[in-house]
Amino acid sequence: MTDVSTTPTAEAPGPRPVTAAELERATAIVKRVSTAFEAKVVGQTGLREALLVALLTGGHVLLESVPGLAKTTAAQTLAQAVEASFRRIQCTPDLLPSDITGTQIYDAQKATFVTQLGPVHSNFVLLDEINRSSAKTQSAMLEAMQEQQTSIGGTVYRLPQPFLVLATQNPIEQEGTYQLPEAQLDRFLLKEVLDYPTPAEEAEIIRRIESGVYDRGDTATGVHLDDVTFLQDVAKRVYIDQSIVNYIVQVIYVTRHPHQYIPGTMADYIQFGASPRASIAFTRAARALAVLNGRDYVIPDDVKHLRHSVLRHRLILGYEAAADEVKPETIIDAIFGAVQTP
Repeated sequence: MTDVSTTPTAEAPGPRPVTAAELERATAIVKRVSTAFEAKVVGQTGLREALLVALLTGGHVLLESVPGLAKTTAAQTLAQAVEASFRRIQCTPDLLPSDITGTQIYDAQKATFVTQLGPVHSNFVLLDEINRSSAKTQSAMLEAMQEQQTSIGGTVYRLPQPFLVLATQNPIEQEGTYQLPEAQLDRFLLKEVLDYPTPAEEAEIIRRIESGVYDRGDTATGVHLDDVTFLQDVAKRVYIDQSIVNYIVQVIYVTRHPHQYIPGTMADYIQFGASPRASIAFTRAARALAVLNGRDYVIPDDVKHLRHSVLRHRLILGYEAAADEVKPETIIDAIFGAVQTP
C-alpha cells in the first residue's frame, strides 16, 4: 500500500475545539429536528441521516428511488423543521435554465429591465426527477451548487444560506431522460438509494393518513436558521485524527489503482476512480455524522458507514459491470476491505 501521509512543513493552528456545552446544544437541536422528521416520515432512516448530514455540512444530496417513497415529504418536513424557505422544481425536457435561476423582465412603465429571481433562490431546493431536464438546464445548476450564486444579466446574485439542493431521479423509467454528467454527480455530497417500506411501516403510513397526521398544522420545533448555522460551525470543528484522514485518502487511492489491491475481475469493472472531492466529502460527512451521534471526534466507523453514500455515484464503472449486474456497493465493499482500518 502506498504511503500517502504527509509531513507539514509548518504547524498550522487548528480550529477551536468543540466544547461540551456546544456539543450538548447541537445534540438537542438535532434531536428536535429528527423528532419532527419522524413525525411525518415513516422509516427511511437512511434518508433522514443523509438529509441531516447535508444540513450540517451544507452539501447536496441525490436521491434515487421509485416514485412515492416520501422524498418530497422528507424535504418539505426538514425545511419546515428549521423554518427555511423551500421550493420544488419539477424537471421536464422543456425546462429552461432561466426557469431555475431567474431572468430579466422588461418593465414598460419604467422603461427598464427588472430582475426576477428564480426558485433556486431558496434555502432548500428540491429538483424532482433531475434526469428529465436537458443537459443545458442541468448545467445551470452547477454554478448554484458549487459557487452558491447565480448570474443573471451579468449580475451575480448570492444564494440564501444555508443552501441545499435535494435532487431526485427515477431509475426505472429511462424514456425521455438525460444521464447526469459526471461533473454534476461529483458535486453531490451523498447519493442515497431508497427502498420500499416494510409491511409494518406501510401500515403505519396508512394509519397516519387516516388519522389526519398530514392534514394538521406544522409542529413548531423551536429550531431556526441561526441554529443551522451553529450546527454547521460545530461540524466544521469536530476533531478528525490524521490517521483517519490518511485512511480516507488511502481508500480513494485504491479506487484509482484498483488492480494493485483488489481481485482482477472486480478491478476490471472500474473505469475511473474517485476525484479529490470524494476525500473532501468523506471528511465533511464524517464530521457531521459524529455530531449526529453526539461525539466531537470522528472514528473510522463513521467513514465506513458513509462509504456507499459517498462513493456510489463517484466510481465510474464500465459496461461490463452493467452487463454482469454488479452493483457499485459490491465494489466499494471490496475497496474498503483492501485498506487497513486505523
